[in-house]
Amino acid sequence: MVSYVRNATPTVSRVFALTLFLIGALFPFYWMLVTSLKDRQEIYSGKLTLWPQNLTFSNYVDTFQNSNFPHYFMNSFIVSMSSSILVLLVSILGGYSMARYSFRGKKVFLISFLATQMIPVMVILVPLFISFSQLHLLNKLPSLIITYTAMNIPFCLLTMSSFFQRIPVSLEEAALIDGCNKFQTMIRIILPIMRPGIVATLVFAFTGAWNDLFFGVMFTNSESTKTVPVGLSSFVQKFDINWGQMSAAGILSLIPVVIMFAFAQKYIVSGLTEGAVKG
Repeated sequence: MVSYVRNATPTVSRVFALTLFLIGALFPFYWMLVTSLKDRQEIYSGKLTLWPQNLTFSNYVDTFQNSNFPHYFMNSFIVSMSSSILVLLVSILGGYSMARYSFRGKKVFLISFLATQMIPVMVILVPLFISFSQLHLLNKLPSLIITYTAMNIPFCLLTMSSFFQRIPVSLEEAALIDGCNKFQTMIRIILPIMRPGIVATLVFAFTGAWNDLFFGVMFTNSESTKTVPVGLSSFVQKFDINWGQMSAAGILSLIPVVIMFAFAQKYIVSGLTEGAVKG
């Protein structure tokens, strides 16, 4: 009995600690959801209520009808999806080349990619701003697409390269012997096996672009080009903060990421795990 209690104690402690962590991680999202379902009077009443006394969806209706949030949402989707697809294409081609071919300067190339992850964002901000200004790309979505693509390529390419190294070369050789060319081998043999790594890379690039606020603030300041993170600040007025609509917009902005993670969870876990270890 004593031995059983001793063995069970660490398990109970871990479950208790994980439960506290889960509550702490999810409570901000719960509070944002509750706030979005309260009316303005209850929000500013000063009373702490864990559930709306008068449940209402008016904040969501007002967010769509009386704000530019739908436009912000579409801008974020265009920028995030475009940049993530570009990152994925470059990562697949570059990762395959790094894993399968040896060439002069390969190690220097890999080190330079790793070094880019240590460069502070503030260092590259001014050069990017000047470049986009000269190219007349400020206050335009392509500036964000180019930035997010360039920022995410190094990590995603290295991840895909590690994942390619885990695929035996013999599979490609067998396909070539059976009459496939390099392109057919990639499409029919390699990419289906690479599905977890592809999904993990796509989700990482998408969420990185979707959640970014810094570059969105610096490169876009017009209503027609604002993304969701930047647009949420529009609910903060000079003499008032519309907490209801801001919370509703925040909940709505989580939907694409939640859906993506829900459908791709198993691929993301296996992709990041296998891609992070060199075979």
